Amino acid sequence: YFNPVNSRMITRKQSPCSSHQILNGTTRWAQSLEGLLEDPEGVKKFRDFLKREFSEENVLFWQACEDFKKIQDEKQMKAKANEIYKHFLSNKASYQVNVEGQSRLDESILEKPHPLMFQKLQDQIFNLMKYDSYNRFLKSDMFLKLKETEEQEENLPDSQTAAKRASRIYNT
Repeated sequence: YFNPVNSRMITRKQSPCSSHQILNGTTRWAQSLEGLLEDPEGVKKFRDFLKREFSEENVLFWQACEDFKKIQDEKQMKAKANEIYKHFLSNKASYQVNVEGQSRLDESILEKPHPLMFQKLQDQIFNLMKYDSYNRFLKSDMFLKLKETEEQEENLPDSQTAAKRASRIYNT
């Protein structure tokens, strides 16, 4: 689960007799969109799925907004705000996100950026993903195959599981 105090993911043990095992990726991803977005591998798989659905811009925009909120330097913030606007929000954006018209930003706001300037739009996109594409992702062949592979690996002896996991990580 997510610990808001230190913003870290805390994993639960799967069973008392196997204290070294943690929740596998697909199990965490299926618990919530938030859990999926906290895992770089989950984001990668979700992005691959969204590419197939022609809506990859949603997760890219969400990630860009998360990165933007972390910027402290005003000059860098201004540059990133302009980049986000150009890539996702302008009428000529290459990865234009589908946000409500009245929520669109006026370009003049880019002159004095602040960390939460994209929050309303980011929330819209998050909800779009959460209530639309995330549910389809969990039912997709891509996700179900990943889950099946992980479940099969859990039933192998530990030495084989580690070798398979390493093989999957380095060969993908």
